[in-house]
Amino acid sequence: MQPPRCPGKNEPTITGTRMLTDYEEQLWNSMERICGIDEAGRGPLAGPVVAAAVVFPRWFRPGKGILGRMNDSKKLSPSLRREMAPAIQDAALAWSVSVVDAQTIDRINILSATMLAMNRAVGGLGLTPDMLLVDGNRFSPETPVAYRTLVGGDAYIYSIAAASVLAKTARDAIMSDYDREYPEYGFARHAGYPTAMHISAIRQHGRCPIHRFSFKVRRLNEA
Repeated sequence: MQPPRCPGKNEPTITGTRMLTDYEEQLWNSMERICGIDEAGRGPLAGPVVAAAVVFPRWFRPGKGILGRMNDSKKLSPSLRREMAPAIQDAALAWSVSVVDAQTIDRINILSATMLAMNRAVGGLGLTPDMLLVDGNRFSPETPVAYRTLVGGDAYIYSIAAASVLAKTARDAIMSDYDREYPEYGFARHAGYPTAMHISAIRQHGRCPIHRFSFKVRRLNEA
């Protein structure tokens, strides 16, 4: 079960695009290893779902450098995410990224694949967190660690936002690699999401091996 939320103020202070570790600090009063978890790639028609887990040192503050510009990865430019990712890795006490491919998504469904990726990311940390902060409203832990699901957590909880940056950056790199392998689909431009360009490419070329065949598309008269 999820434990009760911290009493008092739950959301950290955000000034402009600057996100702080206020939420984690409430937990650091009684815990040491707070882990943020997020995923990238639940909605695309192709490619993997990627999850990341990040644990910052106790009482970590981002300062005024690149990590002081943290935000939900969707609100950051690709170049800023790429610049920020190694800084997150350097500052973290531990971090991990996990990839679950399209074939597994088709076999076990996207929700189960997302849970698998998240749990693998936690398992790859090399340490046991005291608390997991998970973006979204569902989580199925494989280890007996306390957790909280937080809808929109990547927009206001620093460690979740950091995990979202690592997951998004890793997935974008994977899709850029696939773009070179399957250039007719434009994966580097849309990352597998159902854009008009992607739908048109599927109409013309059919699906390729990294597509999710279990995802039916109404615009292709499949649903």
